[in-house]
Amino acid sequence: MLKKLWPHARPYGKWIALGVLCSAAEAIFELLIPLVMSDIVDIGIANADQDYILRKGIQMVIMAMVSLAMGLSSAACSSIAGQGFGANLRSAQYEHIQDYAFSNIEKFSTASLVTRLTSDVNSMQLTLMMGMRLLVRAPVMLVSALFLSVTISYKLSNVFLVALPLLIIAVALILSKASPLFRSLQEKTDALNLVVQENLTGIRVVKSFVREDHEREKFAKRNLDLKNTSQKAFGMVVINMPVMMLIVYGTIIAVMWFGGQMVYAGTLEAGKLLTYFTYITQIMMSLMMVSMMFMMMSRSVACARRIVEVLSERPAITDAEAKSEPDQEGRMVPAEVKNGAIDFDHVSFKYDLSSPEWILEDVDLHIASGQTVGILGGTGSAKTTLVSLIPRLYEATEGTVEVGGRPVKDYTMEHLRDAVSVVLQKNTLFSGTIRENLLWGNPNATEEQLWEACRAACADEFLERMPDGLDTDLGQGGVNVSGGQKQRLCIARAILKQPKVLILDDSTSAVDTATDAKIRQAFANELKDTTKIIIAQRVTSICEADLILVMDRGRIIAQGTHQELMEHCEMYHEIYQSQQEGVSIGG
Repeated sequence: MLKKLWPHARPYGKWIALGVLCSAAEAIFELLIPLVMSDIVDIGIANADQDYILRKGIQMVIMAMVSLAMGLSSAACSSIAGQGFGANLRSAQYEHIQDYAFSNIEKFSTASLVTRLTSDVNSMQLTLMMGMRLLVRAPVMLVSALFLSVTISYKLSNVFLVALPLLIIAVALILSKASPLFRSLQEKTDALNLVVQENLTGIRVVKSFVREDHEREKFAKRNLDLKNTSQKAFGMVVINMPVMMLIVYGTIIAVMWFGGQMVYAGTLEAGKLLTYFTYITQIMMSLMMVSMMFMMMSRSVACARRIVEVLSERPAITDAEAKSEPDQEGRMVPAEVKNGAIDFDHVSFKYDLSSPEWILEDVDLHIASGQTVGILGGTGSAKTTLVSLIPRLYEATEGTVEVGGRPVKDYTMEHLRDAVSVVLQKNTLFSGTIRENLLWGNPNATEEQLWEACRAACADEFLERMPDGLDTDLGQGGVNVSGGQKQRLCIARAILKQPKVLILDDSTSAVDTATDAKIRQAFANELKDTTKIIIAQRVTSICEADLILVMDRGRIIAQGTHQELMEHCEMYHEIYQSQQEGVSIGG
């Protein structure tokens, strides 16, 4: 874990080192003050020497001020190092997650990734900040105070032979119980966040099905699990304090008993005993700080493991096999997609390699550049999976997928996906204005190009009615536009890329048939050289396509034009007839 995490703390190494030095200096100066106080009692007060008392008093004030300055400096350094380390750790995880394939993201839940980016990192940075102070200050004070107390009275220091083993045993027992609970605590936090995320994301569905009570019960159960686990975990931490205090005060009582007898017998000066009390308190408090730090570290170790899991996860899809080619000036550059030709050469696919069932099986398909291809099939026929292999959202398990005459592995994902626009089933818009969302398709698009894309997607019809037009704020996830409007904006965004391949995955399901026809006509006029793949439930949406694929259970059972399929594919004919009858009945 340290090997994985240290590079993110290394840029703040000088702050860590400076903070450690300041913390050690703070402890040392603080430890010197009781020695001066002892001299004041045993010499200044005993001899009624006011000048001596004044000099020593000024000396104590100077030591206290230096200790304060060192403490403030240590706090500042630990804050800079801790916050910087946390920021680097969040950034590293976020950037690594961006390289994940869908299969990697599915391995973790979204809620778990959010927890690892937030609360787990917060725990790590807090541990670093506190550790720089406590794990330096406490050992320095412990060792120094032990040494000084032994120099004052070796005989009285035998009290530690009983107190220290008791402290070590108590801390070890508590840590052995607490560590597993902290791992469970983070998992319960993931589970709670998952419920909250699903509920807020699907709030419209929850309300439309009147399932608020069900969601409340689900939340309450996860919340109760988290509360119970937290009580157990932090209960162990809370037990630590009274156990430590019992040992500390027991030690102080023992020192008072034996030390008082020594003062009475004249073998120990009163000032020395007073100083000894200060040191014994500092020793015990240092041990308490160390034990509390170990408690905090036991939780941070659980968080660190979860963070390292994210950083160690190897992306399932990489650019390792990407090829280069010479440009016009002879320089080697990444291969670019020349056209929209698509070939599936006996492709099979399964999400889980251990599964006996294939999602796609022996798909052999050849699409010419610029063709319009329709895909029709029932739910679960793997239509979306098929098109997801084109931009390498998933990797083919067997066979080869080619785009532009080359295997998709020959391209970097940036170049491949820049040439392929995908409008998925679930339309996603981001918080911000319509303009900002459209510019995802082409950051350099002009006003005219933006409106041209909107007209092609029939989005201009409602945009022109909005007071702010393209500068209308969409809110979170586009909550203030309808499903059909959201679909049209996503289509416009895809068109702006001017891609070699445009994939529409049931992306006009929320628009009426007239608007659907207009969009298809715009594709024919504006994107003549683009290969267009349209997954649809309505036959009318794809009947004019150059090629129509009929899929069932992961296989292409028929392909051809509308007329050819009407004559030779019973399934296609039945779907068409049932939809036509439905239209007639509806009319």
